[in-house]
Amino acid sequence: MASHQFIFQGHTLEARGDGALFWAAENILIVSDLHLGKSERIARRGGSLLPPYETDDTLSRLDTAINQTHPAHVICLGDSFDDLTAAGQLDERHQTWITRLQAGRAWTWIEGNHDAGDTAFGGTHVAQLAHDRLIFTHIATPKTGEISGHYHPKATINLRGRAVTRPAFLYDECHLMLPSFGTYTGGLKTTDPALSQLFTKTARAILTGHAPIEIPMPR
Repeated sequence: MASHQFIFQGHTLEARGDGALFWAAENILIVSDLHLGKSERIARRGGSLLPPYETDDTLSRLDTAINQTHPAHVICLGDSFDDLTAAGQLDERHQTWITRLQAGRAWTWIEGNHDAGDTAFGGTHVAQLAHDRLIFTHIATPKTGEISGHYHPKATINLRGRAVTRPAFLYDECHLMLPSFGTYTGGLKTTDPALSQLFTKTARAILTGHAPIEIPMPR
């Protein structure tokens, strides 16, 4: 998987084309907003019946990212499950899959607004994690050095005469935000005030995909 290196708070990080972030110096893989069990949660609440394949696809891509980077530590930045009931109702195959991915490495579940609270899965469940001047959290605040998710950012670029929109990493001097890693998740354009007001005018966007592209954050 192709990746794009950049500097945040003095650390060299890699924005992977699949939407994961890799911190090679610390051997940490970071993903955000897996939203596992989303199709089940929507059906349970009387919504549309979506094909229940998103958990397989999300876990398969996470499995690939882990196999390619061999991290000693995986950090999930919240909303890993679409709600706590969905976490408890994953089928046995998916539960076993997650347990296998966790084997032999540290694993931190950051609590999100969808999954605030512990689940039955191993690892550490915390509201946020601080490490070497970086703060791993779900929703960005004014604190400097935060790495967050929640907003599912996406950016649009003109490629060969046509507009292309992709999930994107966003960063400036103070904040770094990851795109959603989950399969059944939408996105918020960088032109939305929730994002344009959070990031400074020097902010950059790194679009995901086969060949990640860094551009000034569209506003």
